[in-house]
Amino acid sequence: MTNVIVEADGGSRGNPGPAGYGAVVWDSDHDRVLAERKESIGVATNNVAEYRGLIAGLAAAAELGAREVDVRMDSKLVVEQMSGRWKVKHTAMIPLAERARRLVAGFDIVRFEWIPRERNSHADRLANEAMDDAPLVAAVRSAESTAAPTVSDDPADSGSGTVRAAVAASGGPGWSGVVGRPTRLLLLRHGQTELSVERRYSGRGNPPLTALGREQAARAAKHLAGKGDIAAVVSSPLGRARETAEAAAGALDLPVRVLGGLTETDFGEWEGLTFAEAAQRDPQLHAAWLGDASLPPPGGESFDRVRERVEAVRRDLVALYPERNVLVVSHVTPIKTLLQLALGVGPSLLYRLHLDLASLSIAEFYPDGGSSVRLVNETSYL
Repeated sequence: MTNVIVEADGGSRGNPGPAGYGAVVWDSDHDRVLAERKESIGVATNNVAEYRGLIAGLAAAAELGAREVDVRMDSKLVVEQMSGRWKVKHTAMIPLAERARRLVAGFDIVRFEWIPRERNSHADRLANEAMDDAPLVAAVRSAESTAAPTVSDDPADSGSGTVRAAVAASGGPGWSGVVGRPTRLLLLRHGQTELSVERRYSGRGNPPLTALGREQAARAAKHLAGKGDIAAVVSSPLGRARETAEAAAGALDLPVRVLGGLTETDFGEWEGLTFAEAAQRDPQLHAAWLGDASLPPPGGESFDRVRERVEAVRRDLVALYPERNVLVVSHVTPIKTLLQLALGVGPSLLYRLHLDLASLSIAEFYPDGGSSVRLVNETSYL
C-alpha cells in the first residue's frame, strides 16, 4: 500500500464539552475503506478533537505502510497550521501539532487539503459516534448537582520534601494574572508494592500493596481527612492505586470513581525489569527512550501517548469539578504528567522529578486556562 487518503474530523458538544474524533483511511481511488478510527476523549475543544483525529488517521496510514498521504479535513485551522501557513499558539494544541508533525515526517509525501463538511461525512459520522460514547461527563453532571463548596485557600501544610509556587493575595499563582478559583488536583501516589521495593518497572502489572504500603495509604488518608473539603476521589483502575484511593475515600466518606486514563504507563516487555536489566536487554532503545517521549518500550506505550490520555482526564476533571478540590490517586508517570501540564514545561521533567511512594503533590488549573503547582512530594505525614 503506497498511496492513501486520510479524512479526519473531531467535535465537541459544548466547546469545551464531551468530545470525540473520527478518522478513515481510503485507498488512492477513494473506493475502499482501509481503516477506521474513533475515540471519545473526554472534555475538550473542537480544535483539540480535530488534531486527535488527524493523529489517529496518520497513525493508521503508517500502520498500513503508506508512503504518500493526502489528508482532507474540514478544519481550516488544522489544515493551515499543518501546512505551515498559520502558527500554533494555543498551549493545548502545541504538543498535538508536534506529534502530528512527527508522524508526517515518517512519510515520503503528505499533502493537506481543506474540504467542506459534506465531503467529510464518513469521518464526521465516526466522530459523532465517539461523542455518543462519552458517558462520564453526563453521569457525573447528573450526580453532582449540589452547589460547589468554598475551596480552602491552602489544603496542604508545608513539610519535608515540598516545593511551593508563589501565590498572590487573590488566590492565583504569582506573576501570571490568572483570575477565579482553580480546580485543585491533589495528586497522591499509591503506597509501596514489592516491585517498588525492588525498583522494577511496574506498569500494567497489578502487584498488591505491601503491609507498609497499606500503612502508607492509611497515613495519607488520615492526613487528607484532616484537611477535608475534597469533592471527589478518582483513581487509576490498577489495584495498588485503588486500594490507596479506597483508604482515603473511606476517611473522607466519598465514593471512588475509577478513570482508565490515570493508569500507569504500559512498559511492555520491560515490565518487572530493573533499570539495569532493561538497559542490558535493549541498550540502544533504552538509552534513546530516556530522552524521547515519543518512543515506546518494546510492546509498550510512549510517554506522549500517556500525556494524551492524562490530558483528557485533566480536562474532564476541570470541567466537572470547577473551583473544587479533587483527590487523584495514581502512579508516577500520570502524576508527573499532570505536574508537567501545570508547569507548561517539556518532557524532561518526567526524567528528572522524583516522587516518593504515597507522596502528595498539588496542581491547580484555572478557568481562564492558567495553572500552577502548589506542592510537590509532600511526605511529612508518613
